[in-house]
Amino acid sequence: MSDLRPIGPPKSQEFDDLYFSADDGLAESKFVFLDGNNLPENWLEAERFVICETGFGTGLNFLSAWKLFEETTKPHQSLDFISFEKYPLEAEKIGLYLKPWRDFFDGRLQQLVAQYPPGIPGFHRIVLNERVTLTLIFDDVNEAIPKLIADVDAWFLDGFRPATNPDMWSDTVIENMARLSHKGTRLATFTAAGKVRRGLIAAGFSIEKVPGFGRKRDMTAGYFPGDSA
Repeated sequence: MSDLRPIGPPKSQEFDDLYFSADDGLAESKFVFLDGNNLPENWLEAERFVICETGFGTGLNFLSAWKLFEETTKPHQSLDFISFEKYPLEAEKIGLYLKPWRDFFDGRLQQLVAQYPPGIPGFHRIVLNERVTLTLIFDDVNEAIPKLIADVDAWFLDGFRPATNPDMWSDTVIENMARLSHKGTRLATFTAAGKVRRGLIAAGFSIEKVPGFGRKRDMTAGYFPGDSA
């Protein structure tokens, strides 16, 4: 219905890049980040599952993961979702951009908008219910990720194109990803840039180029084969 559509696809003013596919952002989120990290299969036996994301944006990936987690896991399991964002959107814009999927998320979008913190730099921990916690880190990821203490099970690397936002794909970020990973930690990203793949391999990740979403030929997926140093 036309009244459920925001005006044009959401675009970052800082990076002149779309937050998600103009064709079908929800399908892209599932294909790249959920399927790319072998979810829900990889969290079915986990008491506590930790996802870390570089680039919260509109929160579409988080909402997709939250919904799938609650639909596929048991009551004793919990999800911790951690996400970095240097340029946080206002809650009202998130609600507008994701309005086409408001009904699909079954109240979760409205709850996220209601509990979304002001854009003050720092760590913002949001307890959404007894099973799901969101930690938003409003800061430059290069400054904040060395301070993070976590045991990450899956990485959502969603930081705009490396050509336009190279800081999100820096050696500092990738080296700290390895520090925060354990044997079997997975990662997925829309980009297939050679520099990103080489950096991940150098940090100890096993990486492969796989078919991308829609008109994008390739993307990157992989896992951490050994214990972090």
